[in-house]
Amino acid sequence: MKTGKLILTIVVSVVFLVLASLLSQNLLMGLLASAGVPAWLCQIAGGLLYAVLTYIMVRLYCTKYLKEEMEAFCIPKCRIQIKWAVIAVLLPVLVSAVYLLLPGTYERNVLDTGTKLAFVTRGIFIAGVGAGVVEELLFRGLLMNAVIKKWGKAAGILIPSVLFASLHIIGMDFSLLSCLQVMAAGTMVGVMFSLIALEGRSVWNSAIVHAVWNMIIIGGGLTIGTEVNEYSISSYVLKTRAFLLTGGEFGIESSVVAIIGYIAVGLVAVWRMRRRETHRPET
Repeated sequence: MKTGKLILTIVVSVVFLVLASLLSQNLLMGLLASAGVPAWLCQIAGGLLYAVLTYIMVRLYCTKYLKEEMEAFCIPKCRIQIKWAVIAVLLPVLVSAVYLLLPGTYERNVLDTGTKLAFVTRGIFIAGVGAGVVEELLFRGLLMNAVIKKWGKAAGILIPSVLFASLHIIGMDFSLLSCLQVMAAGTMVGVMFSLIALEGRSVWNSAIVHAVWNMIIIGGGLTIGTEVNEYSISSYVLKTRAFLLTGGEFGIESSVVAIIGYIAVGLVAVWRMRRRETHRPET
């Protein structure tokens, strides 16, 4: 891929991310809310449109401008391998279990049924399906494979992962230490998602891991952290204030416990790829 096309692809990926978000979560959800549609239904519509719009834009860009098939960007027909669906559940459940074994207190917000439903649907359809699918299509689909075509697999894994991590601190009033921890964790989780996508040549595998992680960890059902989350049905408030354990200002997603989980899953993907190469018949 020529340098000009690569730069354009990076810019286009960010534009797609912003445009899909504005059209689905600002325009559509705003219109539905003003029409009196319940918040939970707005969340469902917004999350689904977010994913669908991004897929359409990526498909048009790949096939019409780059003149390549979607499979060349790890975006085949939607199919998820069972092993990654299992890991998608195990990763956040095991990370959460570690924290629930630490000293802390359960706190429950007093909410009406409509608000609870809105929190849950936001977690499933906005943070889960929406963000999970959109970010994988762009970072592990379009961007990663564009960089691989220009500079090789190592750069393709690392560069989009660093960019992915950077987006999580833009506009945030974090301390330097928190920024460094978010960059480390965000890059590592990006590498993990990249390895998953490459292992099966499909962003749908990394998307299910990403989506389920978001649903469980930040989905609005049970939030684990150092204080009560007002946008969650319940919270487990940790007594510890150890920076590496709590993840600092970003939360447990950037904690050392989560990073260990990211590394472990990434190693599974590497092992699977090497095993496949070892058993590949000679020609």
